[in-house]
Amino acid sequence: MRFIADFHIHSKYSRATSKNMDLETLDKWAKIKGIKVLGTGDFTHPEWLKNLEEKLEPAEPGLFKLKKNDHLPRSKAGATRFMLTVEISCIYSKNNRVRKIHIIIFSPSFEAVEKINAHLGWIGNLKSDGRPILGLDAKELAKIVLESCPECLIVPAHIWTPWFSLFGSRSGFDSIKECFEEYSKYIYAGETGLSSDPAMNWRISGLDKITLISNSDAHSPAKIGREANVFDAELSYQAIVQAIKKQDSSKFLFTIEFFPEEGKYHFDGHRNCNISLSPKESKKYNNICPSCKRPLTLGVLNRVEELADRPEGVKPEAKIPFKSLIPLEEIIAEALDQGTGTKAVLAEYDNLIKEFGSEFNILLNVSEDNLKAKTLAEIAEGIIRVRQGKVSLEPGYDGVFGKIHIFSQGEQKDLSKQSALF
Repeated sequence: MRFIADFHIHSKYSRATSKNMDLETLDKWAKIKGIKVLGTGDFTHPEWLKNLEEKLEPAEPGLFKLKKNDHLPRSKAGATRFMLTVEISCIYSKNNRVRKIHIIIFSPSFEAVEKINAHLGWIGNLKSDGRPILGLDAKELAKIVLESCPECLIVPAHIWTPWFSLFGSRSGFDSIKECFEEYSKYIYAGETGLSSDPAMNWRISGLDKITLISNSDAHSPAKIGREANVFDAELSYQAIVQAIKKQDSSKFLFTIEFFPEEGKYHFDGHRNCNISLSPKESKKYNNICPSCKRPLTLGVLNRVEELADRPEGVKPEAKIPFKSLIPLEEIIAEALDQGTGTKAVLAEYDNLIKEFGSEFNILLNVSEDNLKAKTLAEIAEGIIRVRQGKVSLEPGYDGVFGKIHIFSQGEQKDLSKQSALF
């Protein structure tokens, strides 16, 4: 069975998240996006866990679905499947440096979740945040999780983000081994994050043994699926985890990625100084901001360059391929020369979803002729250009999202005129 999965999201109990991050709204948006399997996020939070236990029921092995009720009419065949997941923030000192590592945990059952939560509850306050902050070595977290349930999967999150990740320039390590020591053999996957894509990660031979996965890390319902994973496998926890562990490209088909330049930590720079620099430019300034004379926030591309032992363009054998996409709402917004969230953009988004079923079906599958028959020429052209990678990019830096342009100035109007002629 072919399906799309997004494992890393947050609930309304995490900081800086939408109050609409509840199961019913997530189920609705998963169908709009075309996502079949969605991580629950935040299973360590007592209130969210209570929500999950009350509102979910078993579906396929290790997966869950919303219980049917009068307020939630749905067909059984189309129900979103939920997988129990959480992101943990480990902040601790190791080798004379403060480390801040975010880690995703996949769990096959509520029983395993209860055991994990019992252990972690002795270490920190799980009620304070859906993504709890624990003074716990990443290696010790791996030990606790695997002793609670060997079937759990441990995945370092957004592995290149400067401040909170395995390889982050501000608080990370130079290798998986340095971080997890003897537990490195249990690290089967890493999350690329919005500011890197698999091609960047393929430059580091030390990552060949792990599978690269991509997730949205969504804090609001409309953001789920901005990065995701496409499988053709049995719909079950074990089948999904085994496809990830084995890097099985016959079952794990590809990842869906941001263009990494759009991520907010791709280039180096200083947000407050409006300074954005490539790694080569930063080197000229000795990684010091030319404006305020303080150290630059070194981005993902810089850190990849630092650890890379291969040139750009290398693809190791047996790696899962990827496709870079732009969210449909952003494509429509640029085609109409309006902002995301505006009335006209949302109206056309809704029209296209009603016509073609889901956002991923539109972005990945619908033919150019069908698109042109059902929407404006410039929107159809925008979708096709994104599929072909024909975009221009302004890289993000130091917490500022990058900008992607599909059209040159005024080109949308030319397309409209051409369409009108025909």
